[in-house]
Amino acid sequence: MAVDRMSPLDSSFLHIEDGVTHMHIGSVSIMEGPPPPYRALRDMVAGKLGLVPRYRQVVRRVPFDLGRPVWANDPYFNLEYHLRRTALPRPGGEGELRRLVGRVMGQQLDRARPLWEMWMVEGLDHDQWAVISKVHHCMVDGVSGSDLLALILDLSPDAVATEPAPWDAGPTPAGWELATEAIADMASSPFEMVRAVRARTRVPRRAAKQMWETAAGLREVIGGLKATTQSSLNGPIGPHRRWVATSVPVSDIKAVRREVGGTFNDVVLAVITRGFRDLLEARGESVEHPIRTLVPVSVRPRDERGRAVGDGSMANRVSAVFAELPIGTADPVERLRTISDQMSGIKESKQALAGESLTNLGGFAPPMLLALGGRLVTKVSQRSINTVTTNVPGPQMTLYAAGKRMLRSYPYVPLGMQMRIGVAIFSYDGEAHFGITGDFDTTPDLEVLADGIRAGMVELVAAGDEASNTDTDRDAVTVDLRSHATNGRRISTEA
Repeated sequence: MAVDRMSPLDSSFLHIEDGVTHMHIGSVSIMEGPPPPYRALRDMVAGKLGLVPRYRQVVRRVPFDLGRPVWANDPYFNLEYHLRRTALPRPGGEGELRRLVGRVMGQQLDRARPLWEMWMVEGLDHDQWAVISKVHHCMVDGVSGSDLLALILDLSPDAVATEPAPWDAGPTPAGWELATEAIADMASSPFEMVRAVRARTRVPRRAAKQMWETAAGLREVIGGLKATTQSSLNGPIGPHRRWVATSVPVSDIKAVRREVGGTFNDVVLAVITRGFRDLLEARGESVEHPIRTLVPVSVRPRDERGRAVGDGSMANRVSAVFAELPIGTADPVERLRTISDQMSGIKESKQALAGESLTNLGGFAPPMLLALGGRLVTKVSQRSINTVTTNVPGPQMTLYAAGKRMLRSYPYVPLGMQMRIGVAIFSYDGEAHFGITGDFDTTPDLEVLADGIRAGMVELVAAGDEASNTDTDRDAVTVDLRSHATNGRRISTEA
């Protein structure tokens, strides 16, 4: 009996979860009103479940951790357990929604059931409603997660709910079957390793180049793990969460790219840097030293514009790099250029390739050691990484749920490794939406960070406008001088 076994990376997301580290990602989508009947949303989701088999599968642990966990169909699947309905207390504003999101995201997903929840939230002001989505990170990464969102939602307000296809969970694998399969996989691993080595030696030049790039990237990764200056951004965290959100127009980011420079992600990191500068200054802490962020990087295929795209699978395809956010730099343009130069260097250093190679090497480690190592990593005190910032390009077309337009969609990023704040960015339909997660007990001031992000965008747009006006004035002077020179030649000719 063949089983659907987790990848090493997916299983690591499962193993590092504990009482305070909840490894689900998610989103908070604001929908136009009035809210539809619950049954309409239920029928819409039911008709799409056939497109995402993981939504009806549970995690099965292999006895004695002889192999990585496997996915198995849930014979007791009940859609209404996962698709829940609630309402905000009046006045149903931003504060009430934030508190609800914090409570929902502060609760672990039930390991005995498929690892997802979707909450229909009524009672928002302006007659709007919301959908809160939770999905365990072992199921999807950010890019495949955005694909999943596009699958669950509709492209038209007139879409008719698809009739659910017949579904049979089939037999549930017994523990002894999972153990037997794992032992068989362990026995075949050495042959798979030899096969992989032989395949690489057929193209020694390419293999040597990749080994060199990986080694260079590893040197950068190791160098990036030096301890940073101590701050309130790191320390023990509790099980509860705070969450705030903000947005900036994508057109503003593109304008800054055009007039000042940098990539989309560089601009995003620059405005986040302003937010952290404001936060630490408000706390009375020094901003003289940079803070280090972990930046997840998709290793999925790229489109013609260089953006990561989904490949049809829901497994994780993600690596990471480390970036220094120059919070000590007051000038917004200098901040952006510093980040842009740094990110260009990181790309050349092959950090992401090294991270992916390390992840792939995990496939050769005994599953018992992977499980133990995953549980230990969250216990170790660390000051090497201060925060996480993840940027995922979302669908740029308008999406609908049960005939209602999705107005905005804010992401949620989990916390771990004693990082008390994380920032996620999700672009949708002309806006870049920032979702900021904080530890409930140590980050009562997340709004300062959100306000700083918006202020950082405003000042960069102003800097871009100034640069554009300067260029316009310079062009006007150049045209005037050329006209004057031409007239001078004409006069001299006529004379």
